[in-house]
Amino acid sequence: MIVSLTIIRYRKLFIPFALLAMAIHRLPLLMQKGCNFYKLLGSGKNGTFDLEPDWQQWGLLACWDSRDDFDVFYNRSFVSSWWRLLGTENWTILCAPIQSHGSWDGKEPFGKPDVSDISGPVAVLTRATIKFSRLKNFWANVDTVANMMTSAPGYINSFGVGEAPVYRQATFSVWESLDHVKAFAYKSPEHAEVIKKTRSEGWYSEELFARFKPVASFGTINGKDPLNGLLDK
Repeated sequence: MIVSLTIIRYRKLFIPFALLAMAIHRLPLLMQKGCNFYKLLGSGKNGTFDLEPDWQQWGLLACWDSRDDFDVFYNRSFVSSWWRLLGTENWTILCAPIQSHGSWDGKEPFGKPDVSDISGPVAVLTRATIKFSRLKNFWANVDTVANMMTSAPGYINSFGVGEAPVYRQATFSVWESLDHVKAFAYKSPEHAEVIKKTRSEGWYSEELFARFKPVASFGTINGKDPLNGLLDK
């Protein structure tokens, strides 16, 4: 399996086409050979969970049977042609799942890998459906953790994405190493406290946590490839 995340930025003039893509790209993706799971995603402005949408930035996360299946999609599909025609730039990261716990719309899209000994950069996906009764609690706490993450040692980049505003949210972040991920996740008292609250207060009706080993990165977002040179080490 290979997992892709493509982030697309549209011209301001073409924002209506970005919104339209959320509807009309579903059918070609459903029929795309080798694609066994996909999510069309909106984007927040600050690289993590965010109430303020970035109307120019959108995403596609997908699982592929093989790299060849992804390459055919990226080079020849209706969806990728749309991106090239209407977007200003796009960036893709390809990953291999190494750990995954939880579900997404009742599925386990990345299987149940459990690899703990890897070197080099690591990507992390944290995704949840937030209970409506717990929205206030969630949004009152996430800013502190988000600000800590972007200044944490080993942090490279992140994207706040989601299937629906406010209550179906995800953060995809990239780090220099697994040790840096673990240091942020387990050694920060503030982060640990928020995690504790998610359990004790029952914020989520569904959640998924996954880690990946990046295997390729290409294109640009905001003028650069965030992983440029890091995968060659």
